[in-house]
Amino acid sequence: MTTTVGSAFARLWHGLLAYLVKFGVVGLIGLVIDVVLFNLLRLGVFGDDHWAQSAIGAKTISTSVAIIFNWLGNRYWTFRRHRRRNYVREFVEYAIVSIGGMLIALACLWISHHWLGYTSLVADNISSNVVGLALGTAFRFLLYRYWVFGHHRSDGLSNLERVEEAQRTLFEEPTPVAEREPVAPDGDASTDTAATPPAPRPSAGTTAGTPPPGS
Repeated sequence: MTTTVGSAFARLWHGLLAYLVKFGVVGLIGLVIDVVLFNLLRLGVFGDDHWAQSAIGAKTISTSVAIIFNWLGNRYWTFRRHRRRNYVREFVEYAIVSIGGMLIALACLWISHHWLGYTSLVADNISSNVVGLALGTAFRFLLYRYWVFGHHRSDGLSNLERVEEAQRTLFEEPTPVAEREPVAPDGDASTDTAATPPAPRPSAGTTAGTPPPGS
């Protein structure tokens, strides 16, 4: 029973939980980059009186930098075994999923603020940064895991490795029978017994080493 539970947990860990933990670490670092860079731009650390200092400009830049960081972190750490050979297409799909997660958070904010009428600052933060963030994160993880970095993608490294292994197995030439070394029973080395002809048996009415009578 214990072995079965351990095997099930090992499959769950390697199949999902390990990816989820790494994805969370990368996402947390990306969030820190987003918040810190946004505030630095708003405070004018990189210069004053330009578009990057505005709220929209600062958020656009900080979010874009965070998305690029998250893509690199997930490509080369979280899903490194499934990263794609066509990295341009991979990044475009990654960005699409990231935007989809952001739209989910905005939809939660719109429903709470405009439809349900919860207009306080606390309600806005709960709807966007708690509920929206949780749903958006789940959406992004599932699509990253099973679409962007899915093991079925034709240009994914893990899929290419399986194809190459299958091709080697399919086209590998078997070893000719004549080149195989005979192995005696019980693992003993082969002997020359089969190649040595048996000794001639004495003829009837004689004994070994004694000539027949009358010779």
